[in-house]
Amino acid sequence: MTEKLQKVLARAGKGSRREIEALISQGRVSVDGKVAALGDRVTGKEQIRLDGHQVETQAQADVLCRVLVYHKPEGEMSTRKDPEGRPTVFDRLPKLQGARWVSVGRLDVNTSGLLLFTTDGELANRLMHPRHEIDREYAVRVFGEVDEAMLQRLRKGVLLEDGMGRFDTIKYSGGEGMNHWFHVTLKEGRNREVRRMWESQGMQVSRLIRVRYGKIELQRNLPRGGWAEMPLDQLNYLRTQVGLAPEVESKVDVDAPKRYKQVAQIRKAVRRHNSRTKAGGASTGPSAAAKKKPAAGRARNPRQKQKTRI
Repeated sequence: MTEKLQKVLARAGKGSRREIEALISQGRVSVDGKVAALGDRVTGKEQIRLDGHQVETQAQADVLCRVLVYHKPEGEMSTRKDPEGRPTVFDRLPKLQGARWVSVGRLDVNTSGLLLFTTDGELANRLMHPRHEIDREYAVRVFGEVDEAMLQRLRKGVLLEDGMGRFDTIKYSGGEGMNHWFHVTLKEGRNREVRRMWESQGMQVSRLIRVRYGKIELQRNLPRGGWAEMPLDQLNYLRTQVGLAPEVESKVDVDAPKRYKQVAQIRKAVRRHNSRTKAGGASTGPSAAAKKKPAAGRARNPRQKQKTRI
């Protein structure tokens, strides 16, 4: 069985398929000593080189599907590299040999919360596709007067620049003064869709946190900037939701005492990463605007009282 060359190199962590197609077009990839061309297919037994360096490849069947749950802070970009040198969500992730982390969708720079990463590109693509109708839940704090007519319009659908958008559910979560928390769900992941929908009603979004993806909830004890590998049962929940065969192996130790120990290790790693990047002159926190203390009377983040299943 053969696979497209760019797919094999992407699985080996050498870039996205689009990036690798560009490398192939530039003549920087060779297969068994011959310069590769777009459209080439390989079995995986060939000697593949990128810029003269041999690439270690694995067959799809040999790659263990892994999923990370990441607590994205405000201020991080959802890209592998940022031309302005800003921190990205990939900076803290563990290094892989012969594979790469693929992000399941994105969160904009001012949005925090749950972000998934996987080594299985097919799983990532299916999770992001609207046809599988996996809902996402967000805690959103808005500033302004909210009435029932506005909520009805958001449930029914509002016209955005890229088509209609609607919330499947809207639940009021409390607030004081002009600040109100809502939990909203939708089955799409279009760019800044939650913010744009509220803004279409003249409302200002001051905080936005993704708290759930399908049945996977953001861990209450996972610090901002921390990641944890998903256990086999939750990983297979995601796979079955999108029509993929379940995995039978996992790198996660399900022993409870060790899981508690892992939480402490995650917190220590986050502190170490923050100290190292600050010493190097890089900013790992949110923008100056995001760092400002909440004004008097602002509602407490409703996630603080939530229980999670992870």
